Amino acid sequence: MKATILKISFLFILLLPASFVYSQDRAMVSGKVLSTEKEIVDFATVYLKGTTYGVTTNEQGIYHLKAPAGSYTLIISAIGYETVEKKVTLIEGERVKQNITIAPKTEELEEVVVVSNGISRLKRSAFNAVALDTKELQNSTRSLSDALAKAPGMKVRESGGVGSDTQLTLDGFSGKHVKIFIDGVPQEGVGSSFGLNNIPVNFAERIEVYKGVVPVGFGTDAIGGVINIITKKKRDRWFLDASYSYGSFNTHKSYVNFGQTFKNGFTYEINAFQNYSDNDYYVNAPVENFETGSIDRSKKERVKRFNDTYHNEAVIGKLGIVDKKWADRLMFGFTYSNMYQDIQTGVRQEIVYGRKHRKGHSLMPSLEYGKRDLFTKGLDMVLTANYNKNLTTNVDTSSYEYNWRGEKHLMNSAGEQSRQYSRANNNNWNGTMTLNYRIGRIHTFTFNHVLNTFHRSNTSLLAAEEMKSAIAKETRKNISGLSYRLMPSEHWNFSAFGKYYNQFVAGPMATSSAQDEYIRNSRTVNSFGYGAAGTYFILTGLQAKLSYEKAYRLPTIEEMFGDEDLEMGELGIRPENSDNVNLNLSYNKTFGKHSIYVEGGVVYRNTKDYIQRNITDLSGGKQAATYINYGKVETKGFNLSLRYNFANWVSVGGNFTQMDVRDRMKTSISSSAENLAYGERMPNLPYRFADSDVSFYWRNLWKKGNVLTVTYDNQYLHRFTYYSSAIGAQNNDYVVPNQFSHNLSLSYSLQNGRYNLSFECRNFTNEDLYDNFSLQRAGRAFYGKVRVYFGN
Repeated sequence: MKATILKISFLFILLLPASFVYSQDRAMVSGKVLSTEKEIVDFATVYLKGTTYGVTTNEQGIYHLKAPAGSYTLIISAIGYETVEKKVTLIEGERVKQNITIAPKTEELEEVVVVSNGISRLKRSAFNAVALDTKELQNSTRSLSDALAKAPGMKVRESGGVGSDTQLTLDGFSGKHVKIFIDGVPQEGVGSSFGLNNIPVNFAERIEVYKGVVPVGFGTDAIGGVINIITKKKRDRWFLDASYSYGSFNTHKSYVNFGQTFKNGFTYEINAFQNYSDNDYYVNAPVENFETGSIDRSKKERVKRFNDTYHNEAVIGKLGIVDKKWADRLMFGFTYSNMYQDIQTGVRQEIVYGRKHRKGHSLMPSLEYGKRDLFTKGLDMVLTANYNKNLTTNVDTSSYEYNWRGEKHLMNSAGEQSRQYSRANNNNWNGTMTLNYRIGRIHTFTFNHVLNTFHRSNTSLLAAEEMKSAIAKETRKNISGLSYRLMPSEHWNFSAFGKYYNQFVAGPMATSSAQDEYIRNSRTVNSFGYGAAGTYFILTGLQAKLSYEKAYRLPTIEEMFGDEDLEMGELGIRPENSDNVNLNLSYNKTFGKHSIYVEGGVVYRNTKDYIQRNITDLSGGKQAATYINYGKVETKGFNLSLRYNFANWVSVGGNFTQMDVRDRMKTSISSSAENLAYGERMPNLPYRFADSDVSFYWRNLWKKGNVLTVTYDNQYLHRFTYYSSAIGAQNNDYVVPNQFSHNLSLSYSLQNGRYNLSFECRNFTNEDLYDNFSLQRAGRAFYGKVRVYFGN
């Protein structure tokens, strides 16, 4: 009892200064901290000299500091930057605005250069993370997925051209293992129009990539990592960013973003983009002989895709209030998107369709609220909520089958894959709450909760009257996390956290072997996870990071319910659980006009109930994708990054990744027999890949403020097998071959970026490129783009 009283007394003593400060706060100083390169400086320390009043800047570089009225010296410091002192006078009942610009330290100038070239580290974070600045790519025709390809350990895998399915492979984990966020809001169930390969790179200010262990603030169940798309939150005046591009395969892409923030705090913004492509590029594929019904896989013809048109359109509107006493940010949003997609192939390229297609649209209202120092000093809150209603219609009613020559043959029954004309009505609710409580300058507690609900009902449109399925597919997911961060100095910090996972799943389950009778089946799963992460600056410019997590990944909508077409879900699939360890070292240094950045990391993961995507045979020679829990999988690997800069003229760098993902099941998952694939690499996973690039800049060319940029980059992918290497390594039909592709781009920017022209040639050596099973990507392609930008 005595010990308890002492603990409570000690806690009271800790909290007393905070409550006293709150009672005495009658004045405020606030503003934004930027670097001399106009980059946001987040997590900078801002305090009043000789007092205990201090805060840190948020992810937008904004700070709000309350203190009694009087004259002070404001101190601003951040790792890698010179400390700045500013005289400031606080007036009772008023807010003083003080924006600060800080300069990089001479010995760490390369950190700013590295930012502009795409591999800045989130220095202060204890988590293994990289920030990709999109500035250098905004004059290109590339999407967000193209930008991500430059992150260490990242491989972007596409099943075709524009609008095709895209998967991210990050440090040996792919697909659903990697979660996507936009401004910290999870993007589950938002529809294919918002796939990373469909969003133009101009949409993002930067992209944060968290590998392995991720902060509690994301409230996610990711095992492989998190991609967080950061958009620009606030402009000081009216702005316009518009572009249009045209290229091979009749590809059109356009983007416009405009808005304004007024002095009274009212702000609005409109984002709109569209993509269109015929995707009629050439591939090498076996052609079916209709007379015999056979496909000779050893004999391939060069044929042109003819049923692969894709287009999507999206409009995102936001309006609200910023910088008010009751809200730092209150935004209401509304998103509309539309999509049409021809389906050219199944999960393997030997299967071809001539009339199969899908279409859909979605509506999504949203709300965002943020307030620093809510109720008491040091308590910050962010709330987000959105509702997404998505309707997707799959159409497969043709009476003909097709081969790769475009020839057609009348079938006995309709349906190229399986006769259907159905509409999936998807309803997805998502809400997040994040609370941060800072005690002084050293201690921070973070609590996050995410609620996600999904409901799908299917309707058949084949009959004269619509027939709605009797049993809906639904899931509800709750994830709560609590973390503590200790940051006693700029040289090291430490975080420890715990997470609670809960998921409810319900849907139809077949009661007959013919799968013509169903009952509603439901289940609930609960799990606890935990972890820790720390970082230490060994020397100036030399940093180490170590993290561990006992993590769980709950099954996704696609894994449980499929896509009502080529993806077959499994209602009873179990969550994955994994022990993850990440160790990372980075070093940067400047020598006069030369700067160098080196980074290396090692990864270890032991995963149980690994969720694997497989290919299964259907009747009539058709195939589809299925998901199963695959016992034990072990991942060991490393990645290396290197970048060198010479003044503002040359930047050259690259990444190399080696991941060994092995089957650790000694017996078969379906019986007690010996597992022949034990110790072999897991199938359909790239395990060795690399990329490099070099850029040359001619500044003030012909006129001051103009810049000519020429960039060459390449990607290398080492051969891997579709199936277990115990089987696939002996059969070339089961192997994705070695690939080495090359790209060249030229960009000319006028009047400090107001007008921009660019030209690109991708895969200029016309290599045969494959990512997923036998699905081939486009060959040589040319693109041109014009872009104008007005504003700050």
